[in-house]
Amino acid sequence: MELRVAIFDDNAKRREGLQLLIDSTENMTFVGSWPDCRDVVRHIVETTPDVVLMDIDMPHVDGIAGVVLIRKQFKDVKILMQTVFEDNEKIFDAIRAGANGYLLKQTAPTKLIDGIIEVAQGGAPMTPIVASKVLKLFAQRGNGSSKTVDFNLTDREVEILRYLVDGYSYKMIAEKCAVSYATVNTHVSHIYQKLQVKSVAGAVSLAVREGLV
Repeated sequence: MELRVAIFDDNAKRREGLQLLIDSTENMTFVGSWPDCRDVVRHIVETTPDVVLMDIDMPHVDGIAGVVLIRKQFKDVKILMQTVFEDNEKIFDAIRAGANGYLLKQTAPTKLIDGIIEVAQGGAPMTPIVASKVLKLFAQRGNGSSKTVDFNLTDREVEILRYLVDGYSYKMIAEKCAVSYATVNTHVSHIYQKLQVKSVAGAVSLAVREGLV
C-alpha cells in the first residue's frame, strides 16, 4: 500500500525538494502541494492524502488554521507539522488543534521519511528538542496541577503513557517494554478510550495537565 502525501509550504523550492524526496521513496506518492491553506478542505477532498506535511508559518491562512480546518472534516488524515526552533507557542497551538507529529525543518531527509511512515502508522514523531519544548509548555500551562481525576489506567498503561509524554515512538516503547508493536498499539487504544482523546498529542496534553505521569 502506497502512502499518499500532500504538502502545504510557502517556500516553492522546499515544496519541490519535498516532492522529489517523496516521489523517490518506495511505497510513497506525492499528491499535491500548495503555498497556504486558503483552500485546504478542497485540496484534501481532491487529493485524498494519508499524510499532510504542514508548514506552520504561511501567508493568508497558516498551518495551525489549516489543521483546525482539516480536523473539522477529516479525522483520519495524519498531519505532520514542520516547524523551527522559535515556534514554541505555535507548537503548543498546533498540538491543541490536532496535529499528530512535529519535526524541525532541518530534519534529515531519511528522518523525515521515517516520520511520515511513523505518523501514518499511528505514532507521533517528534524531534527530541521539540518534544522537550512541548513538555515545558504543557508544564507551564498546567501550573503544576496535581492529579484530580481517576481514569482507571493500568500500571502498564501509565508506563506507556509516560513514554509517550517523553516523545518515544511506538517502536521505541515496544523495545523498552519488551512487547510487540501491536501490543503497544492496543495499549494506546485503551489509553485513548479511557482518557477520551483521539491522538497521542491529546493524551500527552491530558496526562501533563492532570498529573497522570
